[in-house]
Amino acid sequence: MKKILIFLLCLIPWFFSGLFMGNMDFYDNLYLPIFAPPGITFGIVWPILYLLIAISIFMIISNNKYKDNKSYYWSLIINYIFNQSFTILFFKLESPFLGMISTIGTFVSSLFLYSTTKDINKKASYFLIPYIIWGIFASILSIPIYFMNV
Repeated sequence: MKKILIFLLCLIPWFFSGLFMGNMDFYDNLYLPIFAPPGITFGIVWPILYLLIAISIFMIISNNKYKDNKSYYWSLIINYIFNQSFTILFFKLESPFLGMISTIGTFVSSLFLYSTTKDINKKASYFLIPYIIWGIFASILSIPIYFMNV
C-alpha cells in the first residue's frame, strides 16, 4: 500500500497544469503545419508520458542513491516547471511564442533529466526515452506554429 501511495505522489503532480486549461479551441483555431496532429492526440500522449515519467521517478526514489544527487533534483524540478508552464502559457495566455519557449525548455531539460537519471539508475532512464522523442516532435511542431500565427 505504501508503494502505491508513493507512486501516486510521483504521478499526480504531473497532471496539475490540466487544472488550468484555458481555451481548448485555441489550438484548433491556429494555423497549423501539415504534420500537426489533431488536438485529441495530446490528451492521449501526455497521460502515457506522465505515467512513464512517474515510473522513472518512482524507480529513482526506490533507490537510496538519489538523496545525494542534487543534479537529479534540479533537473527534475526545472523539467517539471517547464512542462507544467506550457498549459498555462499556451492555452491560458494563448501565446504560441511562450508555448514554444516552454516546449523547447521542456525538451532541453528532459535531456538533462535523462542524463542525471541514467547516472543513478539506467533502467529508470529508459522510461524517459519516449518523453524525449515526444519532446523532439513537440519542439519541431511548436516552431512553425509560432511563426505561422505571428
